[in-house]
Amino acid sequence: MTRIGIIGASGRMGKTIGQIVHDAPDLTYVGGVDIAESNQFGAPVYEVKNLQAFITEQSPDVMIDFTMASASAANIPVIAKMGINIILGTTGFTKEQQIEIENAIKAGNVAAVISTNFSIGMNIFWNLVREAAGRLKDYDIEVIEAHHRHKKDAPSGTARTILGILHETVGQREEVYGRNGLQERGNEIGIHVIRGGDIIGDHTVSFSKNYETIELSHRAADRAVFAQGAVLAARFVADKKSGIYAMKDVLAL
Repeated sequence: MTRIGIIGASGRMGKTIGQIVHDAPDLTYVGGVDIAESNQFGAPVYEVKNLQAFITEQSPDVMIDFTMASASAANIPVIAKMGINIILGTTGFTKEQQIEIENAIKAGNVAAVISTNFSIGMNIFWNLVREAAGRLKDYDIEVIEAHHRHKKDAPSGTARTILGILHETVGQREEVYGRNGLQERGNEIGIHVIRGGDIIGDHTVSFSKNYETIELSHRAADRAVFAQGAVLAARFVADKKSGIYAMKDVLAL
């Protein structure tokens, strides 16, 4: 049985993932770490300052992290150094933080799945965006994303992945964030960010030309879609050789 621990075990995503792991017949939930000590699904949650003690005493095979960039940047090197495989769904990293995390994973000789979105549907959506962009290179392109009012990074990590796909497929274009005043549209990619309420995650890419618009959209109705993908990735990475993998590897896309 694969033993799973969670960084941010008492948070919304942590609890959702913990429940899925706890209910899975082939997995063992061994608890995790968070700001305060507690208990989740019969397993201990240590204070995050005691991360090393948690790993030593509870012996997880895989640690799952969906927290904040600053926290992940501090915790992932510790986990990697202790030889534990990693699922990382945190977004909002600086380029420097990304490099430090990747170097720590390589130095620790562990396996990790890193993705800005663990939804199976979103990973298929990214493929659809790539295919559409390849056929619609001369269309005007806009990206719209919406999340709950507490999300701090903007645009979302998922939207940044979409932008990366678009630039790779249609060529590098200027990114224009919102529009104000008198300005004529050029050959840019427009990006629009919405924050409000409890929106889980909506992403739309529109391709427009005279007389028609094609829209591709993905809407997450529950955090469980990300949690289910993360648990699937944890099963995948449990016995993998060291290296950094993506969800496309997990899903064999």
